[in-house]
Amino acid sequence: MTSRRRSMTSRLAAAGVAATTTALLAAALSPTAGAADRPTRDTAIRNAVTALVDQAAHLGLTSVQGTTVRDVIVDKDGSQHVRYDRTYRQLPVLGGDFVIHLTPEGTYRGASRATTRPISLSTIRPAVSAPRAADLATAALRAVNVGELLKKITTKQELVVDALHGAPKLAWRTNAVAQDSAGNPVARTVVTDATTGAQIDAWDSIETATGDGQSLYGGTVPLETTVSGSTYQLKDATRGNTYTGDAENGTDLCILGICIIRAPATLFTDADNHWGTGTTADRASAAVDAQYGTDETWDYYKDTFGRSGIKGDGVGSFNRVHYGSSYNNAFWDDTCFCMTYGDGDGTTFGPLVSLDVAGHEMTHGVTSATADLTYSGEPGGLNEATSDIFGTLVEFNAANSTDLGDYLIGEKIVKSGFGRSALRYMDEPSKDGNSVNCWSSSVGNLDVHYSSGVANHFAYLLAEGSGAKTLNGVSYNSPTCNGSSVTGIGRAKLGAIWYKALTTYMTSSTNYAGARTATLNAARDLYGAGSTEYAAVGAAWSAVSVG
Repeated sequence: MTSRRRSMTSRLAAAGVAATTTALLAAALSPTAGAADRPTRDTAIRNAVTALVDQAAHLGLTSVQGTTVRDVIVDKDGSQHVRYDRTYRQLPVLGGDFVIHLTPEGTYRGASRATTRPISLSTIRPAVSAPRAADLATAALRAVNVGELLKKITTKQELVVDALHGAPKLAWRTNAVAQDSAGNPVARTVVTDATTGAQIDAWDSIETATGDGQSLYGGTVPLETTVSGSTYQLKDATRGNTYTGDAENGTDLCILGICIIRAPATLFTDADNHWGTGTTADRASAAVDAQYGTDETWDYYKDTFGRSGIKGDGVGSFNRVHYGSSYNNAFWDDTCFCMTYGDGDGTTFGPLVSLDVAGHEMTHGVTSATADLTYSGEPGGLNEATSDIFGTLVEFNAANSTDLGDYLIGEKIVKSGFGRSALRYMDEPSKDGNSVNCWSSSVGNLDVHYSSGVANHFAYLLAEGSGAKTLNGVSYNSPTCNGSSVTGIGRAKLGAIWYKALTTYMTSSTNYAGARTATLNAARDLYGAGSTEYAAVGAAWSAVSVG
């Protein structure tokens, strides 16, 4: 899935304009030109353009390649980080993304690149046809839904250059979507070698977490609403007009990657501005949880990192609750810029609208807008862990006495039929029976919800340290993989380091070794290379067998 991004065409083929741009930049950054102010987003982009021209050879950029800006971060000290996607002969390059790092003065400091391999193909004409790629992707979707009668299967193919998996090659990226027997969405993205027809990679396209108003899980919570005539709408103008609607148990119908039928999001309204009853008998109760989770996630990112909304542009997303029939899932979807929640089957899960699930799923949107970690292999595990980490930090930050912060993922939504007390356990991931505590060369072969255990374990150790302790009534006893003792540096510093690494240094291909480097770079930037925090990051990664 792709999202609309502000773009700027690469100027590698327009070097004649570079001198003019350089002159303008020099004037804009002169000591008399607002030196007390941090550079703006536009200034950072102009500085990065100059760096692209000057560093083209070093970055492996040629005249047949193009670049578009995906994200811009300006640090408190004025340092600038501009993230780019890349094309080759107008084809998207998977793993072609990179980040330009600039000093506060706007000069080039370095770059983080998803790939350092040169990108040059003898042809961009595929030997494997688009219909053949569609058939292969459909077969791959069926293969991961064995025994399920899939219906309304559609595919959308896009010719790309794959630089994520070794030497760059021409490939088809195909999104195959369908509905299961209950009408719930299933989807898979398949990358196929356009020369041989071999499957290069595949991953689930819907990123999931299997998971005043009276909420189901958080007690009575405050809500910002909108007055409309004599009624109130569950819409928050203070948070980008975020709102929550009723999906009315409908589902989406998507063809060729375009959803021609969407489950509704009928805006919840109320006569007295007191929402829900705290029970599932009132459909507004789940809406209260969803809106509250959105509010808390928005506030966490805004108050902690200055990020206004998922894309950092002040625009709010929206929520759909009561999706599908007994749907045991929740998901973030870039194409609608929305969160969608099922009601659960009542035996395995209840409504999947808990606070940490909301923080988890919305963080998938933040990741998509920044590092865009590929949702397979080790990058996929890091993608899932990023959502677990920030979902947990949102829960702690909310300080809700009815849903106190903990390192258990989805503990509020599980029912007795699930067989354990939470979806995942960050202090000792292997307690769920599937996740791993320690890195090994086989981690990338696991489902991303289980390979995430390595980073979740790292995050717990970095924040809280190893050994036995009790927090908010929950007992933990986190082991280490190398027998070491790790001293934690606190949740605030964990969040600061991981966010900095995600938005500044990680790319679509970042693996666990790369995550160690990214978080060390972040700790160095934030606290210094000789700091306690920098040493703690290294110790925590070593404790989970990374590095």
